[in-house]
Amino acid sequence: MDTVNSYRDLKVWQRAMGLIVLVYDLSRGFPKEEQFGLTSQIRRASISIAANIAEGYGRSTTGFYLSFLRIAQGSLKEVETHLILAGRVSICSEAKTSPILA
Repeated sequence: MDTVNSYRDLKVWQRAMGLIVLVYDLSRGFPKEEQFGLTSQIRRASISIAANIAEGYGRSTTGFYLSFLRIAQGSLKEVETHLILAGRVSICSEAKTSPILA
């Protein structure tokens, strides 16, 4: 088992950071008129996942940590919803969103 000395050592935080990169890469192809709409929303939600994992790790109690993990989980569901919506309104193809959703 790997030693965890920082939130950066957490696999879940590392995967959340990878998700942010995927979301940014995908959303660069969104139409300009979505810059302040879906593009902004999906980017902020993806960042919120990693940020809440990190913030929760730095809190003083397990209860606070779990609370921040629940917020991160909610943000993950938000990103999932935005990706599904992007496909449904033809902002991007399902072929582009499916690997991220997986």
